[in-house]
Amino acid sequence: QVQLAESGGGFVQAGASLRLSCVASGLTVSSYHVAWYRQSPGKDREFVAVINRIGGNTNYADSVKGRFTISRDGAKDMVYLQMNSPKPEETATYYCNAKDSDGINYWGKGTQDNVSS
Repeated sequence: QVQLAESGGGFVQAGASLRLSCVASGLTVSSYHVAWYRQSPGKDREFVAVINRIGGNTNYADSVKGRFTISRDGAKDMVYLQMNSPKPEETATYYCNAKDSDGINYWGKGTQDNVSS
């Protein structure tokens, strides 16, 4: 059974740093495209960053480029999102997503991140 569990959310001031973690069970993160999404109240869930299963290439939403970094630790089956200088408008629930080669998606339950000004 595949499970993704996010952690690391909390309260942070704008301009500080925060690292979110996603631990996977039932899958090997290096064999999946693993991404972070976020959803603020009243808004659609939006893409933040992805690390691809082939080569570990990364891609980011324009709004976070240069500030957020996605990485993975294959030995621990963990994926991280380092958030530097988060903004108050980035207060959201952050979700971990894993997609396999057939396009099947798995989601975690999310971790809440609150950025104060």
